[in-house]
Amino acid sequence: MTRGDLEGLIPMIMKIKITRLRDDVEIPNYQTDGAAAFDLASAEEVEVPPKTLKLVPTGLVIGTPPGHVLILASRSSLFKKKGLVLANGIGVVDSDYAGPDDQIFLAVYNQLEIEVKIEAGERIAQGMIMPVVRAEFEEGETSEKSRGGFGSTG
Repeated sequence: MTRGDLEGLIPMIMKIKITRLRDDVEIPNYQTDGAAAFDLASAEEVEVPPKTLKLVPTGLVIGTPPGHVLILASRSSLFKKKGLVLANGIGVVDSDYAGPDDQIFLAVYNQLEIEVKIEAGERIAQGMIMPVVRAEFEEGETSEKSRGGFGSTG
């Protein structure tokens, strides 16, 4: 399939319930037509001391539909511009985390030796709604041959 084959394809769109906990918080949106994820911003100014973890409030409760998960990831510019990373690499927000007190927080870690300031309204993370496939585990024997560990394929 080439890029030309993808033109005209319409992405699947799903209605997502969202609650703003503050009037000044913007509803997330996709920045381009081809964006796979929507941006999430800080609801308030947050100062992150050096080598410290902080929870950044988004001011949002996002109602991820049953059978789906909200995946949170850093914006690609977060480390380059701010020296910050999402502390847990990615965040997983389950569909049953959508009650009145279930605000989405972004756990950021400052890797720099200086304090970093996040402005209110500054976009720092992105979210993707993904379908979930749950595993049903059954015990059994391993395969006949081990493949090898880290770096074993070259």
